[in-house]
Amino acid sequence: MQTWIYFTLLAALMQAVRTAGQKQLSGHLNAMATTGVRYLYALPFAWLYLFVLLEYRQTALPELNQAFLQYASIACVTQILGTVFLVAAFKYRNFAVATSLSKTEAIQVALLGALFFAAPLSLWGWFSVILGVLGVLVLSKVRFSIRELWQNPGAGLGLASGLALAITTLLIRQSSLALATDLMVSAALTLVFMITVQSILSLAYLGVQDKAQLPLMLKHWRLCLFVGITSVLGSIGWFTGASMQNAAYVKALGQVEFFFTLVLTYRLFKEKVALAEYAGMLLVLVSVVILLLWA
Repeated sequence: MQTWIYFTLLAALMQAVRTAGQKQLSGHLNAMATTGVRYLYALPFAWLYLFVLLEYRQTALPELNQAFLQYASIACVTQILGTVFLVAAFKYRNFAVATSLSKTEAIQVALLGALFFAAPLSLWGWFSVILGVLGVLVLSKVRFSIRELWQNPGAGLGLASGLALAITTLLIRQSSLALATDLMVSAALTLVFMITVQSILSLAYLGVQDKAQLPLMLKHWRLCLFVGITSVLGSIGWFTGASMQNAAYVKALGQVEFFFTLVLTYRLFKEKVALAEYAGMLLVLVSVVILLLWA
């Protein structure tokens, strides 16, 4: 099995767990503070991972070039926006629905990648991505219509989250490739750069706009630490997978995250899983099989 697959599966699992932690944390902090926790508490672990990896791979730290700085800086902002939109969506829809809407990210990555980043998919690849997204929509039981988006702010926030995160994924890949070095190292350096910048931006925003959230981020440090650790593990998976493979394929495989999300929805938040959702799970599973065997 190819290395990118292992990293993507790690990312899917950790993202589902982290998102569950963020939902719990959103009961104590506002959307921006909950988002900031993801970066601030992950920062030391990201730096530690980079230093250990440099030693393990026996590779020098690559020099940051202009292309990297441009791509990574924009990705910092779009990832923050994507996370804020997702956390805010929790207040309007249930956990599984809000997460599933953000999972339209997979097809948005495919479309944007083909249009703007010279990253076309094979016919089987398109079929896999579309089938997987359809599976997620069946699981979410959300109608995509103008009326639905206007009447349910959470639906629009979920879609906006997917778009922002799709742009982020594509820019992460471009940032990593721009360093022209060992892909695991370039992915790690991209991660460290982005988390460092995002931590600074989050602290600056909270310091100016909502200082009352800062002591709360310390008060609930155990849950914040959980979110930070799962976040950095998930990001290692996403960044490395996207560096090694077409970002659309990585996100298509990453839709297995929804299986983990459903388990958390049922077990942790006591939200019911309907019979129709099993059909959606089957569609996602078939899409992953097609992706791994023929795309």
